[in-house]
Amino acid sequence: MTSDLRLYPVILSGGSGTRLWPLSRAAFPKQLLPLHSELSLFQETVQRAGQLTTEAPIVICNDDHRFLIAQQLQDIGLEARNIVLEPVGRNTAPAAILASLMVAEDDKDGLVLLLPSDHVIVDVPMFRNAASEAAKAAANGKLVTFGIVPTEPNTGYGYIRKGGSIAGTPDAFVVERFVEKPDRETAESYLTSGDYYWNSGMFLFAAKTLLEEAERLQPAMVEAVREAWKKGQRDLHFLRLDKDTFATAPS
Repeated sequence: MTSDLRLYPVILSGGSGTRLWPLSRAAFPKQLLPLHSELSLFQETVQRAGQLTTEAPIVICNDDHRFLIAQQLQDIGLEARNIVLEPVGRNTAPAAILASLMVAEDDKDGLVLLLPSDHVIVDVPMFRNAASEAAKAAANGKLVTFGIVPTEPNTGYGYIRKGGSIAGTPDAFVVERFVEKPDRETAESYLTSGDYYWNSGMFLFAAKTLLEEAERLQPAMVEAVREAWKKGQRDLHFLRLDKDTFATAPS
């Protein structure tokens, strides 16, 4: 990925299975289903990450799915670096902070690749190229989010407006603004302009960079996550975060 920095994949497998109900259910959400191939979306995500780095993944999931996650990893012959159990859902930011704390403890210069586990990515070589460019930017202190070229004026997604390109990584751009779920007329104008991407929810950053920014902007969140991690308990193959402490983290 980069000559001197290691990349640590972090797979987010939360979700309650409501969007594809009844095929997907709270006890068996869509990322654990084989919707695109013989493998589940979660397994495909783990395997894609394995094409980018030799580091074992950190998986962050909820307690109810822990044995399904462990079994699906075993079924494809892979072992996680850690399977972390969230006692309550707090969305992406606390998970990103937790991943950064864990990586930074072992590797102060480590890069984190944060991936939702419910994506279908058909062009894997293009994904690898994008991740390689992102790693270069992250190594230079950038927080990188991956944009998807929109194919329709969808009003259910967040959008990213790109600014100028970043020196040294011409395929990476400054984020000019985020727009959350615009109306249809606005979304149509975004497609016409060619300056907007769908927000994929995938990120790549140096653990220390994310922690510096989080400490500056959300110190209470960092403290809650750090304490929940430190007070966490090992349970078989799992790390169970402290519920009372983690619950104080803002969503």
